[in-house]
Amino acid sequence: MLESVASFGAPVGKPGVIIAPNHRMESCKYVFQISGIKSRDKKRVLVQGIQKLGGKYIGGSIYQHASTHLIIPQVLSSEKFLAACAAGKWVVTPDYVLDSVKNGLWLPEEPYEVSISIGATSTYCPAKQWREKVVSGRLTGAFQGWRVLLMVQEPARRAMFTRLLKAGRAKVYHIPPPSHASITHVMAKPITENSKSYSAPCFSVSHIVQHLFGSNCADMNFIVTDVNAAETNHGSFVDVDFSELETELRDYVIKHEARKRLCFLEFLGYHDPYRPQSQAAETDFSNVGSMIECGLFTEALDSIRSAVFPGLLPPVSYLISLLEYAQQGNATSVFLRNFQQVMYNLLVTNPPWLAPNTSKKYFTQMLQCPRCKTGLWPFLETAISYCLSSEVTCHPLPGPALPTLIQFHRDIVAFFLRLFQGELHSVTNGDFVLPQGTGVSQASASGSLLYATFWTVWERSSLLSRAVKQLTKLLVQAATEDSAERNEKQNLHLAETLLAILSVLVDFWWQQHFKLNQKLVENGLKDLAEHIAVISQDVSPVVVAELVDMVSSTRLKLVMADAIFRNLCCRNGFTVGNEPLSLKKMVLSYLPALESLAQSPIDAHLRTGPFSHSSTSQETDGRTQSSLVNESSLEKENIPRGLNRVNAAGETLLHRACKRNQVETVLQILALPGTDVNVKDHAGWTPLHEACNHGSTACVEALLRHCPPPVLNSQVGGVSPLHDALHNGHMNIAKMLLEYAGSVLLQQADGEGRTALDLVSTSSQREELLLSAQARDSALRNKVIEVSNPPLLEAGSSLLTHLIFSYQQERGLPGCAQSEDKAHSLGYRLVRALETHSFHKVTLGWMDQRVVRLVEDTQTLLELGRGRYLGQVSQAVRESTGQNTVFLMDVLRDLKSRGEALVADL
Repeated sequence: MLESVASFGAPVGKPGVIIAPNHRMESCKYVFQISGIKSRDKKRVLVQGIQKLGGKYIGGSIYQHASTHLIIPQVLSSEKFLAACAAGKWVVTPDYVLDSVKNGLWLPEEPYEVSISIGATSTYCPAKQWREKVVSGRLTGAFQGWRVLLMVQEPARRAMFTRLLKAGRAKVYHIPPPSHASITHVMAKPITENSKSYSAPCFSVSHIVQHLFGSNCADMNFIVTDVNAAETNHGSFVDVDFSELETELRDYVIKHEARKRLCFLEFLGYHDPYRPQSQAAETDFSNVGSMIECGLFTEALDSIRSAVFPGLLPPVSYLISLLEYAQQGNATSVFLRNFQQVMYNLLVTNPPWLAPNTSKKYFTQMLQCPRCKTGLWPFLETAISYCLSSEVTCHPLPGPALPTLIQFHRDIVAFFLRLFQGELHSVTNGDFVLPQGTGVSQASASGSLLYATFWTVWERSSLLSRAVKQLTKLLVQAATEDSAERNEKQNLHLAETLLAILSVLVDFWWQQHFKLNQKLVENGLKDLAEHIAVISQDVSPVVVAELVDMVSSTRLKLVMADAIFRNLCCRNGFTVGNEPLSLKKMVLSYLPALESLAQSPIDAHLRTGPFSHSSTSQETDGRTQSSLVNESSLEKENIPRGLNRVNAAGETLLHRACKRNQVETVLQILALPGTDVNVKDHAGWTPLHEACNHGSTACVEALLRHCPPPVLNSQVGGVSPLHDALHNGHMNIAKMLLEYAGSVLLQQADGEGRTALDLVSTSSQREELLLSAQARDSALRNKVIEVSNPPLLEAGSSLLTHLIFSYQQERGLPGCAQSEDKAHSLGYRLVRALETHSFHKVTLGWMDQRVVRLVEDTQTLLELGRGRYLGQVSQAVRESTGQNTVFLMDVLRDLKSRGEALVADL
């Protein structure tokens, strides 16, 4: 489906989605917005004055087309000011309202137009030139005739620039532009080679300001980059400013993210070897070398053991020789234990994160294969592989695997863990950099052994490096073998150690990059979790759930539990939406998915199905062809021609058939193995969206009967399939969707905060929708299902429990104080704001999605406290006696109790 042209006065979205303008506002001659006035008292006086003289006031931090006047104290870099100039609206100072109130009627606006000084005796009114051109009819807006391809990566800023260009009557297109569009401007942030590849000239978004104000923009001294979030919308007599709440919540989120998560108490006693303390006299290690040459390895090791002190490092060549002897398989268990003790003593007395670069070099040389000498990661990989009885080692080791050597290599892996924990602890506590005045060159985390082990210089911007991928592969292998050996009481718990290493490196990499690039870190964690979910999908879900249970880092546990749960659902025929993780998503999408897992076949975890990565496709001459079906056999098998072709908008044959209500074609496609019922075009629309948008009732019915069923709560620009049907007046389809999914769909709001019930105009229509939803809710409550796969239910319950716990730890909600200061606490004020205003109004114009998600989580908790959502859990799941499922139900009841406490405090 082509993304519709975002022209002035038309909604951005799909053709056929019509949003009625506010005629009440447009009929008024004086409709005001305010920008740049943060004082509530000053704003209250202005709003009262506007209403006293019969005018209207529109709150909110974004520009509204219905406004006729903008009040600002001086020239600002706000969206409202720039859009008002582009649209030719009046831009006046607050005195215009105040003086008009004193006069008892509206005064002429010209003397009050906002201006700036551009010389000793001259002034410049930025909005005047465009207002006069629009009023005279010479232009409809400052950007008349512009057809702009807008290439701005950040969604909120892209929306802002879209509104700004539309205000000046530009036509705005997004990637990919329609084939018929003749682009006049390409505007990008940032400018890339791709943005320069179009035939139209490419500009930075700052070109908007330069066009509006020409040479005067230098005197105005501002750059447009963001929405002015100083005001938010409120429909009551006195405007409520939520910007202060947004700022406090952002500070809370930042502080919560920066808190310490992993604390290793054993490293608190580590001391700096360059501070005064008792040390032994200089030791002569020459006799140790002689012992090694004579094959007296035990005696040589004993000499080194007695001479390990702070600041004193035995020659690394001796330790390398002893390590090589240990790997040959001839050493006694006593020797191997003593060697490990020496290594730990060296780490305690000379920690590399508190020592000079020579100490780091020392450990780097020691912690590598004495024969191959290829670095830290090959040495660690060899130790892990030997514990797993794998032949993939840097060089052949004694085999079959000897129990004493297995324990030795396991101790090496544990030593690496202790080393990495120490570095993370030091970085977290800020003492990785040496104190001043030590006479030692300053160290930094960029020279850490963690980086040297898992990332090359070119890989440091990616969490999923080659070494990290190999570590995850070994981790899954260890988990599988540990599970098998557990029955023989020979569990080595190697997987737990590898998980601890993975947790440390995830938290270390997060700390190095989060402040510089939050999006990079989020994508890195997501890619790692998806990778683990894919490589572990042949492992029993019970084992994978136990693996998540052992993760110590809440960051890693959160993304792993989410990715593995979604992967488990997809492989068992239930698809969840791809919207960001939130508390609302867990109760609305993941709980129903849990019921599907309970009803899966007993061997369901081995099934790949339509969402398997084994389904591949290849590009040939610009056409996408299935690797399993060729064009010559389509007619023979009665498969529709062009099944896998997409048009310029990315629409498949299933999309096009749903638009045209060709139900026979839809049924043919759905009957084919591997059909993705949730396939999206370039704009993100699914076949269900198309069927609902075009009133294809028969196609909607066919899609809902398909197994797995389509995702009903997916949104594109805030438009869900239910919203799509109601926007276009298809009540029969809307009722069909509600009869299938129940009232859960009625909770979903579109991009403007409107639920499905807000989109119908009469009470009788609202009653019809409610009855359809209630009928399904009643059927779900009375539905008797059988738990046919208890192990899969238990695994899913375990993952979901860990997901909820980790989410609360990572994204925790601000609490309400219990004393007389409760009314001033951040949590209480947030709850009060949601009680008196809608979620959409509270967060209108907020730019930080972390803060918006925090408010949504609070709203979900309030809804749980009011008894909503949890009724969707089937009776069979609620009454399951499985330990993990029982615990999950307790967790959900605890969430409900927390919500009830918030409601009671209001």
